[in-house]
Amino acid sequence: MANPNEITPHLFRTEYSKIIAVLCKTFDIKHIEIAEDIASDTFLKASEHWAINGLPDNPAAWLYTVAKNKTKDYFKHLSVIEKNKQEDVKTTEKEFPAIDFDTKNISDSQLEMIFSICNPINSQETQISLALQILCGFSIEEIANAFLSKTETIKKRLQRGRQALRTHHFTIDSLSENDIHQRLETVLTTLYLLFNEGYFSRTNNLLIRKNLCLEAIRLALILTDNPLTNIPKANALLALMCFQSSRLEARINGEGEAILFDEQDEALWDQALIEKGNYYLIEACQTHSNEVSKYHLEAGIAYWHTTTASPDKWQHILTLYNQLIIIEYSPVTALNRTFAFSKVYGNEKALVEAEKLNLISNGYYHGLLGYLYSGLHIDKAIHHYEEAIRLTKSKQEKQTLQKHIHLLQQPK
Repeated sequence: MANPNEITPHLFRTEYSKIIAVLCKTFDIKHIEIAEDIASDTFLKASEHWAINGLPDNPAAWLYTVAKNKTKDYFKHLSVIEKNKQEDVKTTEKEFPAIDFDTKNISDSQLEMIFSICNPINSQETQISLALQILCGFSIEEIANAFLSKTETIKKRLQRGRQALRTHHFTIDSLSENDIHQRLETVLTTLYLLFNEGYFSRTNNLLIRKNLCLEAIRLALILTDNPLTNIPKANALLALMCFQSSRLEARINGEGEAILFDEQDEALWDQALIEKGNYYLIEACQTHSNEVSKYHLEAGIAYWHTTTASPDKWQHILTLYNQLIIIEYSPVTALNRTFAFSKVYGNEKALVEAEKLNLISNGYYHGLLGYLYSGLHIDKAIHHYEEAIRLTKSKQEKQTLQKHIHLLQQPK
């Protein structure tokens, strides 16, 4: 029998946002706090009931039933209050709105919720913060890490954003195709950040959080399954997620330490996910617009990482990074490009490229320099690994970097 303490957090991540989405579709997003309260109460009851009685045969259906009942109780309570306020007015029993948790309504509700939250009435940063919190269950700390911001800044941003949402409502049907495509940019950015937090987590002392990667893939599938949002960029992003997820099992050892790409066991790569990545990448490129987004380029890079036969693999990867850095520069892209550069031209030439970046306050920069110096200058390699340890907050990263130092200190 499954342990409720093990499955409940997983269900919270996958079902909490579904319950909120369906409830908000039922009685308007301006009541989102009520929907969140009902969802929270549902999971509280689940944790108490399951601890005593064990898991039901279908935990998700059990949660939906409880959420329905709690929502009906809420409306009954409202009806009593209204009746008491209007004692002199003859009232009749109101019909409660239908609450439907079938697969299609859940999917439609989540799509509508995604676009409700990604509303241009708020700044893009606020839209993404709201989506990460409401749709994906991120804590304020996790959102702050995703934005490299202070928790207090994020807290205020969320409060302002929620207030704006309460005064502005729409349904998907009320949006034009142009409106949907404008908001879709923010939706894709949100899912991209969600996946990245799972793929290389900066919180909870976990290097990889598979549940976040799976949640990002699930939400991306909702986009590609709907004709209004099934655009090349959405397919490219989903391809990227599939390719990256295919190597999750090989990226970390039993002690939670990161395994460098060169040292990964390719037998652990998930071929089914690689095939799905190939499918969605082809879908992303089947268009007459010749659009090449950052998601196309990153998916292409991830594709080449999953191939082993091509002798020109790293040259292809470097070429794609050269294009990506022009479209959207970031320190992470610059560092990854330099790593690919080292694979094509060697560590010595790559060091010249790396030191031009001068990202002295970036732990990953020093980690890269440590890697590049390892075969050339051991003392410098150790120095940069030590700097990387000082700058990182992750316990697992510190352990991995310390292991590199230990290996360098071994007598030859």
